[in-house]
Amino acid sequence: MSPSTIPPGSTIGLLGGGQLGRMFSLAARKMGYRVHTFEPQPDSPAGQIADREFIAPYSDLAMLDAFAQSVDVVTFEFENIPAAVIDHIASHRPVHPRSHILHICQNREREKNFLQSHGYPVVPFRIVTSAAELTSALAAIPGEVVLKTADFGYDGKGQTKVNRALPTADIWQQFDAPKAVLEQWIVHTCELSVIVARNALGHTTTFPVSENQHRHHILDLSIVPARVPLSIQENAAALAIRIAHELGLIGLLAVEFFLTDSGTLLVNELAPRPHNSGHYTFDACVTSQFEQQLRAVCGWPFGSNRLTSPVVMVNLLGDLWNECIPPDFLPILSEPDTKLHLYGKSEGRPGRKMGHFTVLKPTLEEALATARHLQNQLLTSR
Repeated sequence: MSPSTIPPGSTIGLLGGGQLGRMFSLAARKMGYRVHTFEPQPDSPAGQIADREFIAPYSDLAMLDAFAQSVDVVTFEFENIPAAVIDHIASHRPVHPRSHILHICQNREREKNFLQSHGYPVVPFRIVTSAAELTSALAAIPGEVVLKTADFGYDGKGQTKVNRALPTADIWQQFDAPKAVLEQWIVHTCELSVIVARNALGHTTTFPVSENQHRHHILDLSIVPARVPLSIQENAAALAIRIAHELGLIGLLAVEFFLTDSGTLLVNELAPRPHNSGHYTFDACVTSQFEQQLRAVCGWPFGSNRLTSPVVMVNLLGDLWNECIPPDFLPILSEPDTKLHLYGKSEGRPGRKMGHFTVLKPTLEEALATARHLQNQLLTSR
């Protein structure tokens, strides 16, 4: 153990109280760590598991100081945290990943410019701040296009497909954002993601590539191993590792890709934290993405990322809930090769991620068929 290693029995500070933090906390508690969460809302999914909750807005510097003084190292579970908050805490305790990585990844303009300036393959795009700039951008990018807000977009929020028949002034007025990214609409074979972990020594490890299917812009299924050639999987992992090194990452990074019909990989988005498409690792890998994040920020060697079984992960959204009444989970729990994960959220709103389940089978075909069957049973029982 090196002098910089943070041993079990220490306290991990976690910014954010969502389901990613909940699963991280479970992994940390399993290894003997204590967890303190900082989250503006009470009774958060992560707070239900934590040893101590700090409930306050991120602007409360006194509470941030008390939080920092109570922990040994800090990480985060979502990226919509002001980078200044990370810098403030970093004056007291180490924070991983660093604020400059968060700053890049929480804004589409900065993220796209970082990727393009470092030579990574990206979708053709233009930055737009006015109707006149939108007109120029539409002239520069042929075919179908999508307009996305520069800040705070996820799960399809803050984006719209552009109707070129409409006046650009009307499009810009209806979009109602000060800055946007106009991207070419890419016809793709599938969407893939790679989760890479990197530690302070520059050691990296990647999880098996996930093939992701979406419904209404929200992740529906993750299929692992991805049904694409091995060469494409290796290329995706290599790109993710390069990006992690370029950023100087300590922690976890999810890299999302479009795979075009011609077999080209285009980097779509980055997330410097655990990722929905990596939930399968909790049940189907020797080491989960959450434990790997813990090992990275605490300075330990990485565990094996080996896939122990073909797996399909299925999101459970609030659409299945009747207000506060959950669906009947008997079909899932009656399937012996299936694992159910619920996040402790009491109110099921449409589109809200309430939980997930994973199906582990000897073959991917069996896992996918079972996952689809269970999905249909849940939908028809509402």
